[in-house]
Amino acid sequence: MFEHGFIEVHDANQNNLQHVNVKIPKDAITVFVGRSGSGKSSLVFDTIAAESRRELNETFPSFTQQYLPKYGQPDVGSIDHLPVAIVVEQKRIGKNARSTLATYTGIYSLLRLLFSRAGKPFIGYSDTFSFNLPQGMCLTCQGLGYVDDIDVSKLIDPNKSLNQGAITFVSFGPDTWRWRRYAYSGLFDNDKPLRDYTPEEMKLLLYAPQQTLKHAPAKWPRTALYEGVVPRIKRSIIGKKEAEHHKAALAEIVTRKPCPDCRGTRLRPEVLTCLINQTNIAQVLQMNLVNVRHFLKNIQVPLVQDVIRELLRKIDALIDIGLGYLSLDRPTETLSGGETQRIKIAKFLTSALVDMVYILDEPSVGLHPHDIELIKRALLRLKEKGNTILIVEHNPALIALGDYIVEVGPGAGTTGGHITFTGTYPQLLASQTLTGRLLKQRLTFRQPRSAKTIIHLPHITRHNLQDVDAAIPLGIETVISGVAGSGKSTLVAALRDHLTVPYIDLAQADIGANIRSTPVTYLKILDPIRKVFAQANHVGSSWFSYNGRGACPRCKGKGVTITNMAFMDPVVSVCEQCHGKRYNDQALGYTFQGKNMADVLAMPIAAAQTFFAQNHDIAKPLENMARVGLDYLTLGQPLTTLSGGEKQRLKLAVELNRTGEIYLLDEPTAGLHLQDVTKLLHLFDDLVAAGNSLIIVEHNLQVISQADWLIDMGPDAGIYGGKILYAGTPQASMEAKQSRTGQALRQYNAAPERQRN
Repeated sequence: MFEHGFIEVHDANQNNLQHVNVKIPKDAITVFVGRSGSGKSSLVFDTIAAESRRELNETFPSFTQQYLPKYGQPDVGSIDHLPVAIVVEQKRIGKNARSTLATYTGIYSLLRLLFSRAGKPFIGYSDTFSFNLPQGMCLTCQGLGYVDDIDVSKLIDPNKSLNQGAITFVSFGPDTWRWRRYAYSGLFDNDKPLRDYTPEEMKLLLYAPQQTLKHAPAKWPRTALYEGVVPRIKRSIIGKKEAEHHKAALAEIVTRKPCPDCRGTRLRPEVLTCLINQTNIAQVLQMNLVNVRHFLKNIQVPLVQDVIRELLRKIDALIDIGLGYLSLDRPTETLSGGETQRIKIAKFLTSALVDMVYILDEPSVGLHPHDIELIKRALLRLKEKGNTILIVEHNPALIALGDYIVEVGPGAGTTGGHITFTGTYPQLLASQTLTGRLLKQRLTFRQPRSAKTIIHLPHITRHNLQDVDAAIPLGIETVISGVAGSGKSTLVAALRDHLTVPYIDLAQADIGANIRSTPVTYLKILDPIRKVFAQANHVGSSWFSYNGRGACPRCKGKGVTITNMAFMDPVVSVCEQCHGKRYNDQALGYTFQGKNMADVLAMPIAAAQTFFAQNHDIAKPLENMARVGLDYLTLGQPLTTLSGGEKQRLKLAVELNRTGEIYLLDEPTAGLHLQDVTKLLHLFDDLVAAGNSLIIVEHNLQVISQADWLIDMGPDAGIYGGKILYAGTPQASMEAKQSRTGQALRQYNAAPERQRN
């Protein structure tokens, strides 16, 4: 197994690791498995990857090092034969209106170069074709492709006067400072309803450009400029920091539409006159990747053959990994989790570097079993080039891909941190470890429960759904499945818009987490814990807040110090004074049952349940965390470190114990071991038994098999998907040839390791 050498880790103690020693083969795929929170990430990311990155950074001159990310020394004795690590994390592509598939992958830079060299007529160098630079961007929309307009009918109430609050926008109410700029202008009768205004008065109120007032009244500020309500909102609120505070209000009045000048192309009109084979650069950006490939193949200009070769290399990598349906102008913020993950992997497939160690964090997240086959081929190509692949994974299909398996466990948190198995996949199946046993289990199907009602969604037309009719049952557990990008989330969005009753939306969207957010703050149990400590020590509760009196004076209760690096990512390091405990020495001197506040925050939720068993206000929320499978988290773990699946289950923990509700969930099993999925399924059964409806977007076959109803989208992604291939019970889908999910269920049970003896 180790004929090409190995990476050897000695005495790793990072986080919950317990003096771990392990050999990992080079030029092979090693999969790390085990319960959620068992220590897999601590070994792979916080030890191996961190040490590789740290030592690489130290090879640069000290001047350069100050601009590089800082990686602390992991708690490990030594690591031998360690290659340079390239880490592919689950971190989603940031939301940026100017970021597209083309810009993110570097394809747009090459396209600009192509058109500047081969386009006719010549209009300028490559920067002329950029919608992010003044030389190329449309001046009307500033290169965004859209303009925001204000619906005046929702901005004013014509039946009211200014004194009565005719301007309905939240920061323009009577007696606010913005309202005074109209009421004190002397231009209007403040008691006259707006319906009685002349056209000239209405234009003056709503649309007047900035101007100095002649003969202004005494109440008017001497240096102030008058401006109509609409341009004022556009100038001072939309796109500014204040817009964050008025999101809901702006959503009511702002309408977004394609730019009337560039028609969504983002570019100046003269840029679009430059053509290659009667096609301009905007038309190329609107093509899907398969059609872009055809366009490039038909260019015969010798001057640009090297550019075309590089473009084809990048595009072919994306097509090979199943993303050929995406258009180059697709905004990155609209990409699904599965799509972003594959884009990241594709970027490295085109790299010429070898003898590297690629470290991937659950590359199966957001992917249907059909998509995983493409990921498997991509990973094998990376290995064949002479690289070492380390994968932290829970998906059986990718575990089976491993040349070598390392299981960490046996439990989570303090009960984990040991190596419980090393060997090949067949050896894992033959073992009696937790993962080995569960991988051999066949999928079983439940007796379907009967729906209480059905929601009919006729003629859905949005994104890639074209005139789709859907029927979604309520009162049971319904799973919506299909390949990544097939239209699952779009169908749920249509359902969300159709619902007239309250629902609980537990999507994988951000929960507004920051470095001060922890499970205790999110569950709102920090105050009860502070009260317990205050009563036990006869002092004020403010001593036990890391945001107040008890905070460490150095880090102000964050536990880390953050150094902003201008254009670089900020450098985060553990506070040297409190050593990450967040509290000052006096606060840490107060104890309850032998524990100070830092000790309590370092407790796993499972231990905290026992510690606070007598306090219902604390114990009940912790019990809900255990029910959703998050009892391995510590009370003080920053929410910024949680995966999308963990954040969603955290939100679910807060919303438990309701009856008659509709729960919308988006891949709640992300980051979960097979054992933890079983626990989550028991919770789903409890929720349905309590009278709730579950509608789950999911690829996990274990969850799908235990659902009452399956809606399978496809057949493929993007324009090649958007159809309902199958609707019925999960078990019956195995006989439906058109159902990709049904075939995946059948193939899973047909695997040799799951055949009954």
